[in-house]
Amino acid sequence: MKTCPSSFNCPVEATIELIGGKYKSVILWHLTDGIKRFGELKRLLPRATEKMLAQQLRDLERDGLIIRTVYPVVPPKVEYSLSDLGRTIIPVLDAMCGWGEGYLASLKEKDRE
Repeated sequence: MKTCPSSFNCPVEATIELIGGKYKSVILWHLTDGIKRFGELKRLLPRATEKMLAQQLRDLERDGLIIRTVYPVVPPKVEYSLSDLGRTIIPVLDAMCGWGEGYLASLKEKDRE
């Protein structure tokens, strides 16, 4: 039988808790390309409200997956990047992307039938 941390029922639950928010995985995916500002992320996630995006970013920062850097300039400049811990999730995101590509291809194939 698989063992799990005491605060979670299983390791998958722990992973989903960290990256399972409405936009968390997609935010992390976009940050694999490098540093992004809030406005850039908003453009990449047009269906996310500013409030939801800000909350998801706060959660990811709180959980140590991203780093929020604030520069003391006017107007304010804030950048987001993956932390060392956040970079360890890249293989998981790559696997999710590969699976999603296969799934979308199968949907297209079904539409042709």
